[in-house]
Amino acid sequence: MENFTYNSFMLQLEGIDFTKDVVYTAFFLFLAFYIFAMTLNLAFLILVITEKNLHQPMYILFCNLTVSDIIAATEVFPRLLVDILRPPSERLISYYECVVQAFLTQWVSSTSHTVLMIMAFDRYVAICNPLRYSAIMTTSMLVKLSVSAWGVPFLFVSVLIGLSVRLNRCRTFVSNPLCDNASLFKLSCESVEINNIYGLFYTVLLLVASVGCIVLTYGKIAVICLTSKNKTMKKKALKTCSTHLVVYLVLSFSGFSAIALHRFPQYSYYRKILTILFYIIPGSLNTIIYGIQSKEVRQFMFNTSKSRKVLPFQKRT
Repeated sequence: MENFTYNSFMLQLEGIDFTKDVVYTAFFLFLAFYIFAMTLNLAFLILVITEKNLHQPMYILFCNLTVSDIIAATEVFPRLLVDILRPPSERLISYYECVVQAFLTQWVSSTSHTVLMIMAFDRYVAICNPLRYSAIMTTSMLVKLSVSAWGVPFLFVSVLIGLSVRLNRCRTFVSNPLCDNASLFKLSCESVEINNIYGLFYTVLLLVASVGCIVLTYGKIAVICLTSKNKTMKKKALKTCSTHLVVYLVLSFSGFSAIALHRFPQYSYYRKILTILFYIIPGSLNTIIYGIQSKEVRQFMFNTSKSRKVLPFQKRT
């Protein structure tokens, strides 16, 4: 048997096949999604950096989510757009590039959950301990939380991908429009039992930690709101917490829908579409949701549009 133990051979991606009638429509539709998401995320990131009123822990922590969305979309969509226009035989990717893509997509997906976990902690401190908020959510604490949100998934995902890379390979076909961890270990003819056990352990750990953090923090917030007579505090809690929960539910629903469809091979086409949309829809909606709900962002946009209307008038006078 030919020995495929080198890291230099090329892999063929399955991609998403569209009929000739809709291939260009699909291309421009995905391109529009990508440009829309990147524009929103970059604009929000620049806005938070440049606007001093937005130099608050909540927005700084949200910027971590924005960065992860930018990385995920940039890693997936440019290549996907090119592959849509290519015939199946030309959808090739090097093994090293496949490993990098699998690592980055898994890393940023996990980071999105850890970022939402620390944002839940931030909301808990802001609502349940408002007098100590400034003392707790210091610059040092923000740095530690941000580093943890990226660092912990980095370590777990490094082990996850490392277990797949260690396997000898005997296949060159990736049955997916992009490379992920499952695509990597499916290239091997060896036993992947260890990969499945660790993958299940990591998925359950991330899910339990994520859901547990949301339930714990929001449970305590709910108790505080129900027992408090402060209407202003209740209104603020409802506004900020509902925004965070909507973002969390969008991310979770998008991810678990794609995972659930793995159980139904007959719906593989829809699974591939959902897998791609997972990297674009949450990233777009997250920024829209926070932008609409944020008084500071709305005020900035109002002042910007007002100044643009005043400037032409001043020039005429």
